[in-house]
Formats: sequence, C-alpha cells, structure tokens
Amino acid sequence: MEIIIPIIAALVSLAIGAVVGINITKGKVKAQEDLAQKEAEKLLKDAEREKQSLLADAKKEAESIKRDRMLEAKEKFLQLKSEHEKETNNKDRKLEERERNLKQKEQSLGQQQQNLKKKEDETDVIRQNLTRQTELINTKKEEIDKEHQLLVKKLEQIGKLSAEEATEQLIESLKDEARTRSMSHVKEILEEAKLKANKEAKKVIIQSIQRTAAEHAIENTVSVFNLKSDDQKGQIIGREGRNIRALEAATGVEIVVDDTPEAIIISGYDPVRREVARLSLQRLVADGRIHPARIEEVVAKTKKQLEEQIVEIGERTVIELGVHGLHPELVRMVGRMRFRSSYGQNLLQHSKEVANLCATMAAELGLNAKVAKRAGLLHDIGKVPDEESELSHALLGMKLCEKYGEHAAICNAVGAHHDEVEMTYIISPIIQACDAISGARPGARRETMESYIKRIKDLEAIAMTYDGVEKVYAIQAGRELRVMVESEKVADEKADELAFLISERIQNEMQYPGQVKVTVIRERRSIGYAK
Repeated sequence: MEIIIPIIAALVSLAIGAVVGINITKGKVKAQEDLAQKEAEKLLKDAEREKQSLLADAKKEAESIKRDRMLEAKEKFLQLKSEHEKETNNKDRKLEERERNLKQKEQSLGQQQQNLKKKEDETDVIRQNLTRQTELINTKKEEIDKEHQLLVKKLEQIGKLSAEEATEQLIESLKDEARTRSMSHVKEILEEAKLKANKEAKKVIIQSIQRTAAEHAIENTVSVFNLKSDDQKGQIIGREGRNIRALEAATGVEIVVDDTPEAIIISGYDPVRREVARLSLQRLVADGRIHPARIEEVVAKTKKQLEEQIVEIGERTVIELGVHGLHPELVRMVGRMRFRSSYGQNLLQHSKEVANLCATMAAELGLNAKVAKRAGLLHDIGKVPDEESELSHALLGMKLCEKYGEHAAICNAVGAHHDEVEMTYIISPIIQACDAISGARPGARRETMESYIKRIKDLEAIAMTYDGVEKVYAIQAGRELRVMVESEKVADEKADELAFLISERIQNEMQYPGQVKVTVIRERRSIGYAK
C-alpha cells in the first residue's frame, strides 16, 4: 500500500505535467501559427510587389519589342519599296532601250529607203544622161550627114577626085572623128559608172579582206631529211643500193644522196608521197634496221597512219569552219589539200581563206553565208582526186560535188569559178572573186622566173604593136604598164582610146593575177636654139 500511493502520486504528477506541457505546447503552436501567418502575409505582399514589378518590366519589354518590330517592319517596307522601285526603273530603262532601238531601226530603215530612192534617182539621172547623149549623137550624125553631102558636092565640083575616092576619104575621116568622140563618151560613162557602181563592191571586198587573215605557206617539190652523221648515208643506200631502190619503189619518190653534209633530199611532185618517204626514213633511221623487207613494212604502216592523219586534218578543218554534213569522202579530200600546193600556195590554207572570204562577202550582201563558205572550201576539191582525170580541176570538182550530194548552187560555183560553165547562181561570182583575191595577195603565190619574164615581155609586146608607141615599161611586177607615145602621132583624145584598147587586148589575150593598170603618157617638148 505504501508502494502504491507514491506510484499514484507519480502518475498524478505525470498527468498534471502532461496537461501543463500540452497547454504550453498549444501556446507555442499558436504563437508559431501567428508568426507563420504574419510571414505568409509578408510573403504575399512581397510577391504582390514582385508581381507588379514583373508586370511593369514585361510591359516595358513588350513596348520595346513592339517598337523594334515596328522599326524592322518599316525597314523591310522601305527595302521592298526600294527593290520595287529598282525593278520598276530597270523595266522602264529596258522599255526605253527597246523604244530607242526601235527608233534607231526605224531611222535605219528610213535611211535605207532614202538611199534606195537616191540610187533610183541617180539611175534615172544616168538614164536621162544616156538618153541626152543618144539624142546628141543622133543630132551629130545628122550634122555629119549634111556635112558629108556638102563635101561630096564640093569634091565633085573640084573634079580632081572621083565620087568613090572622095567617099572613101570622107568615111575614113568621119570614122576617126566618130571613134575619138565615142571613146571620149565611153570613157566618161565608164568612169561615172565605176565611181558609183564599184563603190559598194569595193567596200564589201575591202571589209571581207580586212576581216579575214590567213597565213601563206610556200612549199617546194623537194623535202630535206637531216641526218645525225654522214655515216648513216651508207646504211640508207645499202649494199649495191638495194635499200634506196626499195625505198624509192615503195614510196614513188626520188631519193637524192649527194655531198650535202648530214642531209638527204627527197624529190617528188606529190607532197603526200614525199611526206610518206620522210616519215618512213625517220622511223628507219631511229630503229636502225634498214633492209628491203623492213622498208616495205615501215612504208605500209606510215601510209596507213598518214591516211588517218589526212582524215583527222579534214575533220578538224570542217569543224573549224563550221561546215556540217559533209560527205566523209569529201572530208578526206579536204585533208589531202594540206599536202597539195598551187603556185607555191598551200591548197588547204588557200581554200580556208577563200571560204572565210566568201562567208564574209555573202553576209555583207545579205546572202546565205554558210552555203558560200561551203562552196569556197570545196572550190578546188578537183585538185586532189584519188585518180588522174582528163577533166580540168573545176569540172572534176563539180562532178565530185554532184556525186556526193552537194547542193546545185555549190556544184555550179565549183564548176564555174574559172568560167568553164555558165554561172546560174548568185554565189558563183562571189567564189570566183574570192579565189582571185586569195591568189592575188602579195606573197601568196610564187611564179617561176621564166613565166614571170615571159609575162612581162608579152605585156610590152602587146603595147608596142600600136602606131605612135615609142617606149613601153612593165613595172611593179607586171601590175602596171606605162606606154610612152609620140606627141606628133598621138593626140590627147587618141591617148584615151589607146589606153582602152591596150587594156582590152591584155584582158582578152593574157592570163595574170589581179589587175594590170595601163597608163599612156603623152609629152610634147618644144625646143629652140639661140645662136
């Protein structure tokens, strides 16, 4: 019992302490709750202030972004506006250029119409002049008839001459007078026609020559093969000359081995054969094995390779000139032109130059430049046939062009460029003129000394056949003929007639490149002596 009472007292004390502790704890909790509420209210106020601050900053940033976007939009608008204005200005400028070009074309057409009208007026004036001159000639003829009748009467009255003799003398005198007057009129008409008609032709020809530049290659009938030493000559000749005979038989040329140091001469009129011989010799000497069997083998290979090279040259030429659709056989013949010369002028270079001249001249005249270029390239194709023919090269070239399907205009131009057939197409005289231009250039062709001297002598001989001619000099390589006449026998009017007659006879009887200028010089000297 004594133990229970303390226990109970302890339990009561514990209960009281627990109640007191609970009350104290509740007070603390309440105080903590009040404190937490105050802190929460403070946090809410702080959050509200921060919210207001953030809203203000957001508004400011939104306004700034808005301003930036507005500025960017304005800049974009101004840029688009500027680009639009530039595009509009470009379009306006292009329209102005087109309008200006149209105006220039209209002015050009108007100028052309004026030129045509002017030419028509000039033609009418020439026709009127010819009509007036014809009327004047008829009037002079009537006057001459009247004078003739008067002279006949006078002569019959005098009685010293019969009517027939007087008639013959009168006819001769009238012939001389009429010839002199007619030559004067002919000269005036020719000079006037040349000044007007040749003006445009000279312009076209000069422009064509200036726009075309081709080199001139002079080739001989011999080729020189150089050796490293003279000891190789014996190896090429072979025992008893069997190697050189085999080489000449295989190539068809003549091999000349003389005292020329370190050189062998290959002679032959066919450039292709000379090239085959030269290349074959080059390979044989480099190989060192030279005997008849080896020579035949090397020559056969060289011929095959040279034929391939010829085809390649022809293809390269037609591509360079822009000539398309040419038959393969004609292409091969164009390549063969590289190894052919005409009066020392390389035939391929000559044909290319003629082709370019023809194209330029045809374009200036408003014709088909491609057809003219094609005809110019093929105009001498008859000079390189595979087989010999009795036809001239112009007619043979025309036959080849017809055979391989060329246009009729090209065939006619090829056949007519030396006047062997009639010219039926407008490009034919162009090819003839361009061929003459190419061949007549200084340095383009080479003449032998004999033919040159003969031509000079023939020129002088023709002029010396006329009465009153005292001396004749052919100058400027036969391009000009100066004729000195006796002033007592040849009058001024007769000098014009003499120049015309000599030039006509040279044109009809001689072959020459370019043109020959005939100048008749008449000088009268009066001499007195004081004693």
